[in-house]
Amino acid sequence: MAVHMPPLNGAAEWLNAEPRGPADLGGRVVLVNFWTLTCINWLRQEPYVRAWSQAYRDDGLVVVGVHTPEFGFEHDVDWVRRAVAARSIDYPVAVDNDYVIWRAFDNHYWPALYFVDTDGVIRDDHFGEGRYEQSERVLQQLLGIEREPVPVQGVGPEAEADWNNLRTPETYLGFSRGDLFASPNGPALDERRAYDLPASLGLNQWALAGEWTIGSERVVLDRAGGGIAFRFHARDAHLVLAPGAGQPIPFRVLLDGAAPGPSHGVDVDENGDGVLQDGRLYQLVRQDGTVGERTLEITFGEPGAEAYAFTFG
Repeated sequence: MAVHMPPLNGAAEWLNAEPRGPADLGGRVVLVNFWTLTCINWLRQEPYVRAWSQAYRDDGLVVVGVHTPEFGFEHDVDWVRRAVAARSIDYPVAVDNDYVIWRAFDNHYWPALYFVDTDGVIRDDHFGEGRYEQSERVLQQLLGIEREPVPVQGVGPEAEADWNNLRTPETYLGFSRGDLFASPNGPALDERRAYDLPASLGLNQWALAGEWTIGSERVVLDRAGGGIAFRFHARDAHLVLAPGAGQPIPFRVLLDGAAPGPSHGVDVDENGDGVLQDGRLYQLVRQDGTVGERTLEITFGEPGAEAYAFTFG
């Protein structure tokens, strides 16, 4: 039985366009992309979606982004607006803060793609990264055209992961989903406490140093000078951060106890210095050459830093 695209009702706000629905999109091929601004998997997919929107717009394709937040701070429309600008997204985006569109599609994943034909029928879907050429061929079939795939090259956090060397999983820091926490005195929920780093970290373990409060989805620094250490095996290391009080917070990254030098990420300089200004994913490490186990340490110069999850690539 054909499944038609649900109405795109219930968004808190629309960016780049007036509200859209099936009546506005009738006769057009539609690609619906569910995303959330801190998701590394979406960031690595986004250059393809952006390229398809631009390449096939004149052929009748409409891309509709649906931003459905994972973390609490992602409900802030200003953060979503900044993410749209930073990624040069010019197609319509529904800010789905109450999960209305998410539930209408019965969606469960970030990112998710739904391919809708000119009759409004969902003809295909794909969840997560990858399958890019096949997805583009689906769009071409729905549009009734055939041409070479659009060349895409992601840069910074949008670059494809080094899958052959990726041995550290996404790691949440909040109490509800946190794992492999290695500070000697153990975690305490919603309690300000001084934490110490252990003498050493095993692969994929992490620990806190200084005064922190561990909440259900984040850890919050209560006193300047505190930090987080993580032992990882990957080319790239990222951390989802937000400034609790909204004021810029300087931070420093060390790699195996030294400045990262050429292994710094796009949000850090060669000395390891960076500034937490927006709620988003920060790329702390991008290595060239041989990839092995490394210890990342990040320390913050002011209290109020909120850290949510490490991701790797």
